[in-house]
Amino acid sequence: MKPAVHCWNIVKTYATDGQKVTALNGVDLDIAAGELMMLVGPSGCGKTTLISIIAGILDQDEGRCELFGEDFQAMSNRDKLDFRAVNIGFVFQAYNLLPSLNATENVSVPLIINGMKRGAAERKANEVLEQVGLGERVQALPAQLSGGQQQRVAIARALVHSPRLIVCDEPTSALDHKSGHNIMNLLKEVALHHDRVLVIVTHDARIFSFADRIAEMDDGHIVRVTDAAAVLK
Repeated sequence: MKPAVHCWNIVKTYATDGQKVTALNGVDLDIAAGELMMLVGPSGCGKTTLISIIAGILDQDEGRCELFGEDFQAMSNRDKLDFRAVNIGFVFQAYNLLPSLNATENVSVPLIINGMKRGAAERKANEVLEQVGLGERVQALPAQLSGGQQQRVAIARALVHSPRLIVCDEPTSALDHKSGHNIMNLLKEVALHHDRVLVIVTHDARIFSFADRIAEMDDGHIVRVTDAAAVLK
């Protein structure tokens, strides 16, 4: 069966102070439908760059990356935006919540972008906020929420439109142990439902046990991919 995510020989460089810095140097990675893959490794090793390419936010310089059989580099910018709006949910490390919108309104944004009427979108948003433990904070603005609560709003926003790929950058970094495990249980349930894919960048060893496989990165390479059970022994 063809993998849901297929990356082959991915190379990505950045220009910094007039010099080229190689963020990814020949990365190969396949991820199956229904799989929770974690990317781990030291800061600056290329993890965030890789998930940005998988999600179509960045273009690679060399190589090929397909998501559900689609090649972002073969799409127009408009087609990329439309594909991402339907198929991808993002949890950014910086949350990226809109400060003037309350929790319900922030979470409903992906649904409204995809054409759902405002009332229905906000009802669906409140259902997902309830799932992540924020049912009593739906009217709160981001500034009125703790860092952990803002992170849960960001996670609810990523889940609300039932995307096929969910990409998370440090989704439990601001959460205590119990809250982090509750969120991971929810994310794993969603990732495995309807053969979706979940890719998580993390330094949080407390959540490694939720992965199906763990890809260890260093200096722009994937140095090994192992079953999570083997890593935890």
